[in-house]
Amino acid sequence: MQINIEERVARARELFLEGYNCAQAVVMAYSDVMELTPEQAARIAASFGGGMGRMREVCGTVSGMALVASALAPSYDPKNMAERQQNYALVQSFAGSFRQENGDIVCRRLLGLEPMVEKSETTMPSERTAEYYKVRPCVKFVITAADILDKHFFTV
Repeated sequence: MQINIEERVARARELFLEGYNCAQAVVMAYSDVMELTPEQAARIAASFGGGMGRMREVCGTVSGMALVASALAPSYDPKNMAERQQNYALVQSFAGSFRQENGDIVCRRLLGLEPMVEKSETTMPSERTAEYYKVRPCVKFVITAADILDKHFFTV
């Protein structure tokens, strides 16, 4: 089943609003491309939410795009440098597009949490309330990541 751009971006947004983390929402929207079930996609992307385990490092949506890049430009033979280079180039292209759109790829800076005191974050995910969605721009980042991926699919 081919999903068009608007449907896939809307699906990523919907998944995030259902409570999946940012990385899961992006990867699950592309689970078909990755030849994964939505549950498998949710499992492999789970640790990347909140800037990797809520450490506020690389934005989970950017990590989600990198996971999708692994399906688009696989690199599993350690001696095949051409495949690895193609994969890295795709990841860097996705991250560059995201950075151009949002100014950064680091979660804490995107959320205005810099400077951040070490260990000031908890491992407890934020409760998904109406207030959460008002103050967190994460849904915008999910939409941006899905849009970047779709532009890749429809311009390649």
